[in-house]
Amino acid sequence: MNRSNTPKIYPGLEHDMNGGMTTVGKIIRDAWLFDILPESETCKGWTITRIDAIYQQVNNEWDKYGSMVSSLPDELQSRHKRISDDAIAEAKSRGWDPEIIVSDVD
Repeated sequence: MNRSNTPKIYPGLEHDMNGGMTTVGKIIRDAWLFDILPESETCKGWTITRIDAIYQQVNNEWDKYGSMVSSLPDELQSRHKRISDDAIAEAKSRGWDPEIIVSDVD
């Protein structure tokens, strides 16, 4: 199979660029938030097609709350804050600088 026909494989949240502060990283963390995926799932080895299916589920959940964290029930707001704070701390420890805007598209 030539390179153009090879499905793109996600390296896993722990190996994602920018310390996981990418679009796919956000999808995974939001899937954790809504219990679509367990927090132990990093999606390592997943195809982008499989991640896109999770993205659709995540969008359906966010639609219930107008895509606003402030509209989440208190329990989900607390969970969102914990997941986000942990992700930011981990990304910074891996060298991510929130002041630098980098495209996660190659």
